[in-house]
Amino acid sequence: MTTWPDGKSYAATVSFDFDAEEVWLGENPANASAPGVLSQGAYGPKVGVPLILDLLERRGVRATFYVCGKDALRHPQAVRDIIAARHEVAHHGHSHTSPTTLSPEEEREELYAGLEALRDLGAEVVGYRSPSWDFSSSTLDLLVEAGFAYSSNLLDHILPYRHTTHDLIEVPVSWILDDAPHFWFANDTWEKTIRSPREVLDVWLPEIDGIARLGGHVMITTHPMLSGRPSRLAMLETVIAHLQETGAWIAPTHEIAAHARAHGPLELRIGA
Repeated sequence: MTTWPDGKSYAATVSFDFDAEEVWLGENPANASAPGVLSQGAYGPKVGVPLILDLLERRGVRATFYVCGKDALRHPQAVRDIIAARHEVAHHGHSHTSPTTLSPEEEREELYAGLEALRDLGAEVVGYRSPSWDFSSSTLDLLVEAGFAYSSNLLDHILPYRHTTHDLIEVPVSWILDDAPHFWFANDTWEKTIRSPREVLDVWLPEIDGIARLGGHVMITTHPMLSGRPSRLAMLETVIAHLQETGAWIAPTHEIAAHARAHGPLELRIGA
């Protein structure tokens, strides 16, 4: 059975995929000449990140921000502010390009370019989240080669675990606790509606409570350009308050991974 620090009954991470302009360029390079489209991403570092940092400080929570290298180069002060507030900065690609579309050498170049951009700003980078939450056949080899401690990409558990073939801890994610399926809107298709914060809370809170009963790990994944909007910040504060009130050990991903490395393999509280 899993034992979490400080006698906590379950664990949680509040994470942010810092997708600014680069997410729109990775989806469609033609967006480089579409300032209206790019401005959707620019909202994150310009407005969302300062509001999020204020919220995290008020709630006493340290989080993890997964940052694209090119977005870090565009918005260095936002990344410095994240680091100064003692949050983890981790790797989210250099461009927002899925590694599954790259050759092994292209993927290596992306990985090391992103590392250089983040480390030059003072980040101690030990974790990786793919822009697509997916791997190529080379990804895990490259992460080990570059000295990463953990990956946060797969959706196959609610506990962190050690990869069987590589010396890496996997800290799983889930679409159900990601804000993008609920809030993402692209006006080139008009195919996605925008859900209300109340609807998303109705999805998230039961899932959090279910993971808590099993003694698992809750990975909240949000985007500053989406959840940095005022109404959604209030929703995020409700979620954080719920985590705190229900006994979660809330920690950045690198601390979750370190705990799993030291105390694993972890097991769910089934039938207890």
